[in-house]
Amino acid sequence: PNYDAEATYAFDGSKIIYTSMATGDLELWTMLPDGSEKTQLTSRLGYDGGAFYSQDNKKIVWRSYYPETEKEKKDYRSLLAENSIRPMALQLWTMNADGSNKKQVTDNNAANFGPFFFPDANRIIFSSNMHDERGRDFDLYAINTDGTSLERITYFDGFDGFPMFSRDGKYLVFASNRNQKKRGDTNIFLAEWR
Repeated sequence: PNYDAEATYAFDGSKIIYTSMATGDLELWTMLPDGSEKTQLTSRLGYDGGAFYSQDNKKIVWRSYYPETEKEKKDYRSLLAENSIRPMALQLWTMNADGSNKKQVTDNNAANFGPFFFPDANRIIFSSNMHDERGRDFDLYAINTDGTSLERITYFDGFDGFPMFSRDGKYLVFASNRNQKKRGDTNIFLAEWR
């Protein structure tokens, strides 16, 4: 298993957080930019990935899939052994930068991914297909870190994902299939945030 990917820097550049199969499962790790001081942050069976630091570098948000039943665990392990993953429901979680105080934010049967903290780290913006019974359309949503005050941000029949705020919180950038010239094109959009 050689998977070290989904890496992002802390805002101050002091650390990198990434997903690795170093232990045989898809877990979150941190390291210094020179590759030293590797530290495992998650250890629960399942797929942890897509992590980002808060702007103050004190918190981490990520998305996960944790198989619960024996059948789900067997299926997950079997696919992982073949370097494969089945599309699944993904939930958002937060924790302190040292890996402590893990808290689940979302709890639904949707694919919630691409989480990013608002500049104050009290809310999270993310992409989800929770509104689409077919599971194909993804829009942007915001939610408090305690899982309250869910708010739908975009209403597009297609894909909106990977949202990120500017450091000052005045702008939101995200990927979308809007204005595509051919099927499958993804474009980058910049919006003023109010």
